[in-house]
Amino acid sequence: MYEKNFPNKRFQHTLAFLQKHIDTTEAILDLGVANPFSEIMLDKGYRVENTSGEDLDVEFSAVVNSPATVVTAFEIFEHLIAPFNVLREIKAEKLVASIPLRLWFSPAYQSKTDPWDRHYHEFEDWQFDWLLEKAGWKIIDHAKWTNPVNKIGVRPLLRSFTPRYYIVYAERI
Repeated sequence: MYEKNFPNKRFQHTLAFLQKHIDTTEAILDLGVANPFSEIMLDKGYRVENTSGEDLDVEFSAVVNSPATVVTAFEIFEHLIAPFNVLREIKAEKLVASIPLRLWFSPAYQSKTDPWDRHYHEFEDWQFDWLLEKAGWKIIDHAKWTNPVNKIGVRPLLRSFTPRYYIVYAERI
């Protein structure tokens, strides 16, 4: 079902990275409401609970009170004004998080119709690493991949070889 309607390459890379580091026996708290990738994780045998749409810039009870041993955050932190705060409050020992990378040839994403759907941060990889380390995480593994689009132009050409997504596996220090 989701294979025909959603971003295959991003989801395939994310799932492969998750499977490399996280066993299906571990309980996962996925930051953000239930979404297509949550469904993929469930279909692959992971035990996943999502947060319920609270503002993770100021409300941390979901990460503080969760019994999960793993927190996942796929394209969430760029939407927060202060991602350091929730990263610091996570009680789980493991984190798998991905972000869209800042592209020098493209402005930060901002929805024209949804005032909540915008990127306050589009990190470079070293900035995200530093944020995680400062919040008490040790990065164990990371990966990047491109996001080519089927369009003609300079920016679509640049997207074919410029990494767009960055994912990390980190453990609590």
